[in-house]
Amino acid sequence: MARMLTQVPLPLLPGDAAEIAPGVGVVAGPDGGGVVWVHGLATFAWDAGDEVARRLAAVQLVQLKAATQAQVAQAFGVIPVSVWRWAKALAGGGVAGLVPARKGPQRASRLTPDVVARIRELDGQGAGKAGIAAAAGVSESSVRNVLRPARPAASSQDAGGADGVPAGQDLADTDLAGAAEPEALPVLPDPVPRDGERALARFGLLGEGAAPAFTPGAKYPLAGLLLALPPLAQSGLLSCARAVYGRLRNGFYGLEVMLVVLVFMALLREARAEGATRIPPAALGRVLGLDRAPEVKTIRRKLGELAAAGKAAQLQMTLARHHAATRPDTLGFMYVDGHARAYFGKRDIQKMHLARLKFPGPATEETWVTGGAGDPLLVVMAQPSSSLAAQIRDLLPGLREIAGADAKPVLCFDRGGWSPDLFADIIDAGFDLLTYRKNEAGQETPPAAGAAFAAAAWTGDDGRSHDYDLADATVDLAISTGTHKGRVLNLRQVTRRKPGDTRQVHILTTREPGELSAAAVIYRMTSRWREENYFRYSRAHFALDALDSYAVTPDDPERLVPNPAKKTAATAVKTAKKTLAGAETARQCKLAALRSPAPGQAVIVTNQMLAKIDAPVTAARRDLQAAQAAARAIPAKIPLSQHNPAMVKLDTETKLITHAIRMAACNTETILARALNGHYARAGDEAYALIREALHASGDMTIHGSVLHIRLDPLSAPRRTRALAALCEQLSTTRATYPGTSLTLHYEVKEHPGTT
Repeated sequence: MARMLTQVPLPLLPGDAAEIAPGVGVVAGPDGGGVVWVHGLATFAWDAGDEVARRLAAVQLVQLKAATQAQVAQAFGVIPVSVWRWAKALAGGGVAGLVPARKGPQRASRLTPDVVARIRELDGQGAGKAGIAAAAGVSESSVRNVLRPARPAASSQDAGGADGVPAGQDLADTDLAGAAEPEALPVLPDPVPRDGERALARFGLLGEGAAPAFTPGAKYPLAGLLLALPPLAQSGLLSCARAVYGRLRNGFYGLEVMLVVLVFMALLREARAEGATRIPPAALGRVLGLDRAPEVKTIRRKLGELAAAGKAAQLQMTLARHHAATRPDTLGFMYVDGHARAYFGKRDIQKMHLARLKFPGPATEETWVTGGAGDPLLVVMAQPSSSLAAQIRDLLPGLREIAGADAKPVLCFDRGGWSPDLFADIIDAGFDLLTYRKNEAGQETPPAAGAAFAAAAWTGDDGRSHDYDLADATVDLAISTGTHKGRVLNLRQVTRRKPGDTRQVHILTTREPGELSAAAVIYRMTSRWREENYFRYSRAHFALDALDSYAVTPDDPERLVPNPAKKTAATAVKTAKKTLAGAETARQCKLAALRSPAPGQAVIVTNQMLAKIDAPVTAARRDLQAAQAAARAIPAKIPLSQHNPAMVKLDTETKLITHAIRMAACNTETILARALNGHYARAGDEAYALIREALHASGDMTIHGSVLHIRLDPLSAPRRTRALAALCEQLSTTRATYPGTSLTLHYEVKEHPGTT
């Protein structure tokens, strides 16, 4: 069947026309009028001040499908919902419906000068916002608007006259000026159509990606996710990823959008790509400023593109340096620990001991570094079966790069990193150390004398007081193996004992008493459990150990692994020793019988008899010597290629990228939870639960000038709603912008039902 070929009209436009869409443009007159050209024809025109003709031209451009609603809105200097309103007014009332309504308040404002003065008077007396609202007879949001510092209005007005809000002026400023309450918003309006951009993206012509475009509306599900944007900017994930990766290939979803999507999914407890099947794409797309969010196949493809760049370790280091630059006060203590990520698939990967499961199994070893408060700072993939001491030694150059040349942080780790030779490396690298003392093989650490103990107290950063019974002394630690063999380290030892317990816990450090008191040594050492708490929380809430990629790579064939023949030889030696011991026991029994014959019986012992009795012992000793010689000849380690050449490693790049995203999500949630301190009575117990509820909250979104207003629906209880309102005030003061736009974020919370 023949197909009809059509030719697209030539995009003929005057030289001074501003292009709206291919072949469509507008020429602005010097007096404020304008002419719209469509494929070489002057189609619409209006004179200066003729707002009705101008709006009619905008609506008919959309109805003719000459341009999209978003393109027309941008060309006419309004928001897309204004064009939608004009079209609705034209359909309902004809051209007369496009006559602009009178601007300004539609009813008298409750914020009269007397009420404003009363609010400021009550605030000066120290009354709370809820109490002020009840006394003044206004809403709590009106009280916040009065007490919020007013910003100067812009000198010019926004072209979107349908809303009547001056450019650069916040909604709160219009309330203070006596403007009307926010108008009724359409519930879940259709998003801005993106068909043209998706068509361009399909052919690789879109470039960086689709820019966010928001449609004002009410009751948007998942609007609470936008609370995460200011702390996400503080975490540095977006800026660091941009610095490391630059950009993704041409497509509809750009780098920043993909990272925001993955962080939002993690905050919704769907951290894996497959979790996108359980989140409505349209609902998540609305808070992204898109028609829909990416789905599983797209997420996997984008992650694969980032992994193919091979820069995941560089991303981790860049994020750690950003953390150090923005929060240097958290790096006085760095907690280092290994984390075995268990694997339950069918691939043949290295086995190691899984402390959590208490048995060996296939796993991947990771080395994590957290700050003094337990916030994740850095993760690297360790060599399979490497000790914590070896992992820390490999980390020292990177930690020096993160901390800076002049800083001297304390590296804190548990007994898994016990190595006097490592301690010398740490000291020589300019770090201090803090660790538990481990008993030497066959030796017990001498207990501290009872007279040396004294009561000590310390108040932690959580405000709680801790009482200890401590002894403070110095010890000499000789290095018997390694590159520093023969060196003696003089370390400080703080010993703790508990009432009614004869055991003593010894902690070693290089910090002097004037720098770190004995009580602080104990507190900082026991704070190492914050890192373990992060592992536990992230496994439960952020799928820390999830398999994010099914790709594998061949293991290093030259990597040395324990020689299984060594274990077999050791078993043969052990068996030979048992055989020799049994032969010697049997010989002793026979000799005893010869030396002590039965009464009245004479026994003559000859050399032949002794040789016969001693023959099994001689043979057993000869077998033992052969077994020992064979065991010594077998190397303890062999290349992996000689043991299991088919062994593989799990994908490292994708895991480090997803770790960076989950670290950013966890740090974002932690920043929000800590911001509730002082605003929520049960913040110590329920802060994270409140934040999880707030992130799932629905709300309204509007745009006024260059401000994106998020007005969230109330939470499950009034006290939680009040705490969220205080959090919104803090977030609004950050003046954070939505990624990829110049829209400043402003947060509010609706009043809880039943409050006055």
